Amino acid sequence: MTLPYALVTGGASGMGRATVERLAKDGFAVFLVDRNVTLAQSEAAKLREQGLDVTALGVDITDEAAVRQMLADIPPLTALVNNAGIFDERPFGEASGDDFRRMYEINTIAVHTLTQAASERMTAGGKVVIVASRAYLGARNHAHYVASKAAVVGYARAAAMELASRDIAVNTIAPGLIDTPLLQSLSPERRRAQEALQPTGKAGRPEDVANAIAFFCSPATGFVTGQVLFVDGGKSLGGSYS
Repeated sequence: MTLPYALVTGGASGMGRATVERLAKDGFAVFLVDRNVTLAQSEAAKLREQGLDVTALGVDITDEAAVRQMLADIPPLTALVNNAGIFDERPFGEASGDDFRRMYEINTIAVHTLTQAASERMTAGGKVVIVASRAYLGARNHAHYVASKAAVVGYARAAAMELASRDIAVNTIAPGLIDTPLLQSLSPERRRAQEALQPTGKAGRPEDVANAIAFFCSPATGFVTGQVLFVDGGKSLGGSYS
C-alpha cells in the first residue's frame, strides 16, 4: 500500500517538527525539509526509530531552482505545509527596505514557489496549508513581519480560488504565542509579560498548531478552503481579559 505524501518546510524544530510527527502518525510518508541539514537528518532518524516514514531533505526554500528540482525528484504530494519562516523585531522607524525584502523573500515568495510547483503535480483532494501568524492582524515593532504574514493570508485566499477547480484546498493557520525556541530565547521577565497578555495566561504548544494543520490535511476538510484558523488561545478576540 502506498502512503500519501506530505512535505513540511521548517520541519526540524518547533511547530514544523511537531507537524512532521503528527502527519507521519496520521499515515503520511513525510518529507522533512529544513535548511539545517544536520538537524533535519537527526530529527528524521529519531522519528524513523518510532516506525514513522520520514525523509529529511536539506533545501534553501529561497532558491527557486532547488525547490523545483526537489519537488520534481519526489512523488506528487497529497499535502504541502508551508511552515518555514523568519521573525524579526524592529521598531517601525528602523525597518528598512532590505528588512522588508528579506522577510518577504522567505515568508511570502518562497511560499508561492513551493505552492505553485507542488500544486502542478497534486491530484484531486490535495491540501496546501500555510502557517501565517495571529500577528497579521497587527503588532508593534514588527511592521515588516506583520506585512509578510498578512500577504500570505491574502495569497492563500487567491490560490484557493484558482485551485478549487482542481479540488485542491488552500488554508491558513494563524498561531499566537507558541512555546517554540523563539519564545524560549526570551528573558523570563519578557516571557511572563507575553504570557500575561494571553486569555489563557500561557503559551500554546507546538502540538496545538500541528493538530490544526493535521485537521486541514485530513479528508474531513474536503469542502473547506480559503480559510484562516487561529490557534492563539483566544488572543485574536481582542478586548480585556481581566
